[in-house]
Amino acid sequence: MIKRWFGSLVNRAVALVVVAIVLSALMVTIAGSLLSQGELEQQAEIQVETIARLVAGELDDKLALRLEALNHVAESFTMDETAFSARAKILIRQQIALQHLFDGLYLIGASGQVLAEYPEAFRQTGLDISHRGYFRDVSQRLTPVISEPYAANYEESPTIMIAAPVFDHRQKFIGMIGGAILLKGENFMEEFASIHVGKTGYLSVATRSGVALAHGRTGEVMVPVRVENPVLRDAMEGFEGTRPTRNDSGDKTIMSVQQMAQVPWFVAAEWPAREAFAPITRMADAFVWTLLGVIALFAPLALWRFRRLMAPLQTLGVQINERHLGIRNNPVDVSGGREIRQVAQIFNTVMDERDEVLGSLAEREAFFRSLTQSAPIGIVQTDVLGRIDFVNPAFENLIGRPASELQHTYLIAGVYEPDREVVLAGWKQALKNNEVFRGRFRIPSRGDRELIWGDVMTSVIETQDKALGSITVVRDISRELEVEEALREEQLRAENILGVLQEGVLMVDVQGRIRYANHAACQFLGAEGDCARQNFFDLVVILANEKVLSLTEFLDGENVDSLYATLRNQNGRIFDIDLTMLHIRQGRHNERMVFVIRDDSERRREEQRLSWEATHDSLTQLLNRRAFSASLVKCMGEVSHQSARSVLMLIDLDYFKPVNDEGGHLLGDDLLKRLADLFKDAVRQSDTVARLGGDEFGIILPACGLERAEALAESIRARVEGLRIERDGRSFGVTASIGLTGLTSSDSGPREVMSRADEGSYIAKSRGRNAVVVVPAPPDDPEPAVS
Repeated sequence: MIKRWFGSLVNRAVALVVVAIVLSALMVTIAGSLLSQGELEQQAEIQVETIARLVAGELDDKLALRLEALNHVAESFTMDETAFSARAKILIRQQIALQHLFDGLYLIGASGQVLAEYPEAFRQTGLDISHRGYFRDVSQRLTPVISEPYAANYEESPTIMIAAPVFDHRQKFIGMIGGAILLKGENFMEEFASIHVGKTGYLSVATRSGVALAHGRTGEVMVPVRVENPVLRDAMEGFEGTRPTRNDSGDKTIMSVQQMAQVPWFVAAEWPAREAFAPITRMADAFVWTLLGVIALFAPLALWRFRRLMAPLQTLGVQINERHLGIRNNPVDVSGGREIRQVAQIFNTVMDERDEVLGSLAEREAFFRSLTQSAPIGIVQTDVLGRIDFVNPAFENLIGRPASELQHTYLIAGVYEPDREVVLAGWKQALKNNEVFRGRFRIPSRGDRELIWGDVMTSVIETQDKALGSITVVRDISRELEVEEALREEQLRAENILGVLQEGVLMVDVQGRIRYANHAACQFLGAEGDCARQNFFDLVVILANEKVLSLTEFLDGENVDSLYATLRNQNGRIFDIDLTMLHIRQGRHNERMVFVIRDDSERRREEQRLSWEATHDSLTQLLNRRAFSASLVKCMGEVSHQSARSVLMLIDLDYFKPVNDEGGHLLGDDLLKRLADLFKDAVRQSDTVARLGGDEFGIILPACGLERAEALAESIRARVEGLRIERDGRSFGVTASIGLTGLTSSDSGPREVMSRADEGSYIAKSRGRNAVVVVPAPPDDPEPAVS
């Protein structure tokens, strides 16, 4: 019934308007309620806080009044202890003012015995109250006190005691005067407990130790404070303020706490939120009734008006149905709103276009059938159930059956049975995704005597409203698949061969993308797994002849045969490689480049090792005589461009043969290595140190100057003399005879310079060894020699 009612646009429009009114009213109501509730809550909190503050202040005033009056009377009892005890009853009867302020008055001796009381009906005279807390406080502190609530002996009444000490003329404590206030008596405590906040709100007074002195709702006294209430729990710890909370029944309330100044008590005023926010509830009820009245008045009026507006649409529906059934030949024509007239106009236009499309469709069907008759590929048309309506001659030849046998048979029945389930699943998936189905599967031919492979494409023939069937194109690809299989086998064989090669082989296109790479190539590139489709020149940097080679240089250049280069991959690893590059289809859009990468690191390391061994002494790791001579020739060629004189130093060890003979060759070798380290440590990094053979060493000091060179030679001589090796309790060492000479532009060659320096070392030996001798340069040398 409801679904049928909402089937009408008129009813939907009315319902929409009503819902809009209700939602708007609800939003206004909620916003107003929230604002009003916030304002009322603030006012309620102020009201509750004000009441609590006033009550706490008045209660403080009343207690202060009684405490002051009691203390004033106690100060007037200046007599000795005997007189105080004897006149106790007379004194107590004389305190008319105090009798109106307290429920009971007591004079108590210094030992804690009640001396007199008023009224005497309590029968406390002679009672020992020395155990009471207020007596101990007064007798020890000697100041007035207000006690904690306690149960009095008479009828176990909850009581608080206000007491003041009494002193004699010498200020000796002789007793005390006390005023009792019954918590359940007819006094100011009862007056405070009877005060209400609103109609159902109430007040309560309690001590910070957690004992209720008055409770306006239950009337209970001397009971523990309800500590599960967080506001009361905080009040016992000194909290003062207003908070929302819940009462014993779980109802929300507003509670305000005020601490008292005279005693460690607090006043709590509690007002139920239901009463505090009652104006909002009354306002909401009134609004709901008003809203219902508005809806009851407006809904019938809206329903009548919408029916009048939608009447032309109903007439339009009747005319459209007549036009569809062929009863009406003229275009639809209705009056009404602009939108309804626009719908009628669009319908007339659609009907005219439909007539044109139907005519065009008939022409296209005739054209399609004539075209498919001469098509070289098989074409099949089916209805919506998959039954064949039409096949062309090419499909008849492909299947080996005439069109008369294929007519009205199911197209899926022409698929080889083992492939049928997969084909049907693929067709359903393509139909679900609104895609063209493409597939390759086997088709029986020549009456099931042979199988052919067909490349099949099927598309749905449909209009916007419904599907009309399908069109399928079939191409025999049996021969193509045989060729593809042969090519795959050849490709697999080639990939297997390339896969076991240690050389990296890869093919890239003109954009640098890798089209193929074997495992070794991917390792060179630092790529994990297959590195195809990545850009070769993004993964590596190729450096040859101190130049980075780019994609453009390889594309524009010729084939590369055995290029020695350095390759750094994306992981930062560096390889010394031998690179070969071959162009395929150079200059075309589908050009490819084949790179062959061989790791040349081992060969280069071997060359470096051989080169190093050819120029260095294997024992001391210093340059040998050959490399030293080459360095000397180079230095002599730079003499004319130097501001300071370059110097050659030859060092001939003294007494080295006894070290070898007495300590052994191993000791001699150890000494030579230590001396080599000493020489390298003594000179600059730009200087050249070499072992020329046996116990002879040479040092080239470029642009050093003879003066600095001689100082350096003296330092070396002293350090050599100080170097000792301890072995088997003996100390071994040598000294050095050092010859120095400067290099000049007039020197004919290294032999001449070496001879001068060698002459210096011989002169040093002739002078007793362990000396430095400078051999002067030729007479035309501008720098004088020093000996």
